[in-house]
Amino acid sequence: MTKFFNKWTRIFHRWMALPTLILIPLAVIAKFSGGKELLPPQVEQFQSILMLLLAISGAYLYLIPYIAKRTRDRRKARSAQPARNAVEGSRS
Repeated sequence: MTKFFNKWTRIFHRWMALPTLILIPLAVIAKFSGGKELLPPQVEQFQSILMLLLAISGAYLYLIPYIAKRTRDRRKARSAQPARNAVEGSRS
């Protein structure tokens, strides 16, 4: 399940980056061009939602290696514990 979620988060992040990459320069050009509004307010709202989704998915993608290391360390500790108990039991 984790590999599936990681894969689809990466795909989602890539595809959300494309429209954001297009909308940000358009919004900057529209802001600094002066005069009337070139973009409707819905575009700015959509851009904000895209940025939020990118920030959330990007934070998750950034944390994946740390989460995997923590899970791996916990798994190692659990597997080493029964072996340690067996050695201590044979000494008694």
